[in-house]
Amino acid sequence: MERLNEDLHPRTALVTGATSGIGRATALKLASDGWSVIVHGRDTARGEATVKEIVEAGGRARFVAADLGDAGAVNRLVEEVGDVDVLVNNGGFSWFGPTPELDADGFDALFASNVRAAYQLVAGLAPGMVARGSGNIINLASMAGQVGLAGGAAYGATKASLSSLTRSWAAEFSPSGVRVNAVSPGPVYTGGADHGLIDSLGQTTLTGRGADAEEIAEVIAFLASDKASYVTGAVMPVDGGRTAV
Repeated sequence: MERLNEDLHPRTALVTGATSGIGRATALKLASDGWSVIVHGRDTARGEATVKEIVEAGGRARFVAADLGDAGAVNRLVEEVGDVDVLVNNGGFSWFGPTPELDADGFDALFASNVRAAYQLVAGLAPGMVARGSGNIINLASMAGQVGLAGGAAYGATKASLSSLTRSWAAEFSPSGVRVNAVSPGPVYTGGADHGLIDSLGQTTLTGRGADAEEIAEVIAFLASDKASYVTGAVMPVDGGRTAV
């Protein structure tokens, strides 16, 4: 009977920014763990390719498109996905450079995609989790939000915001059964990353290297699982020890 109920109402995870990098690795990992995954992104071709890989491996997935920088599009995304058991706020983008070179529009776009979208998604989806008495929100913070990086002022500020939101949302929603945590990666090799920069930052970690996206996805999947049932309000470093010393 339990298996039948899961087939009729499969556990569902929404992963934003799931067509590349950490988001894609997370979508594949959660699907392999038995979650029905809603793959979010802006590129339909890449989204459909991710869904195809999940389905061909025996998993369940569907793609939804939305521009996280557009508040109206994020509201429509909330309506389209319906109830979810896990929300992984991974979507957004990075910008590194001298502070005078990022204008006000660029600054606003960075915060809209990296912070406001996550806030809207939690505002729209957390009430359903609270009503059901269970749910899981995982935010992608960053080492850049914990340490000062030259050229990373604005991007680091967005990630520090997500760490703060994680703690506040845990205080707000965890008494109702909703766990809220963040993963804080260090330098990660992804398709869009500057590998020279990742090599350089990787040398500053205790492990002396950058991470693969799959290594971050494993920690996200742990937090999404029942194995992390007593973990909430945590910002978990996955940075090769960079912020430990």
